[in-house]
Amino acid sequence: MAQKALKKKRTRRRRSPCPVACALDLLGDRWTMLIVRDLLRGRSRFKEFISSPEGPPTNILTERLTRLVRHGIVKRGPAHDGTKHHAYELTRKGEELLPVLQTMRDWGLRWIPGTEARMSTT
Repeated sequence: MAQKALKKKRTRRRRSPCPVACALDLLGDRWTMLIVRDLLRGRSRFKEFISSPEGPPTNILTERLTRLVRHGIVKRGPAHDGTKHHAYELTRKGEELLPVLQTMRDWGLRWIPGTEARMSTT
C-alpha cells in the first residue's frame, strides 16, 4: 500500500500546463530559491545551507535538496575535501535560474524597504 502511494505521488498530475504554475510548483515555496541562491554563492554542504541567515529546518532542507536533485536542478556528489560528506552543486538547468534570482533581488531592492543585496550575483 505504501509503495502504491509513493508511485502515485511521483506521477502526480500537474494542476495546469501553465509554465508559471509548473515552475511555482517546483520552486515556489519558502525555501527552494534560497537554497539555489546559496548554491550560486558557493555553498555546497548541508551544514553551510543550515547556517544561512534564514536557517532552514533540517527536515525541510533535506526534502528540498532531494527534490532539486530529482528534477535535475542540483547534483549531489562527494565533497571535494575527501570526507564522507556530500556536496551539492547546480547543474546547467539550475544555473539558468540566476537571472530569475537577480530579477527577484532587483525587485526586492526597489520595492521592499529595508532590503539590501549582500552579493552582486544574488
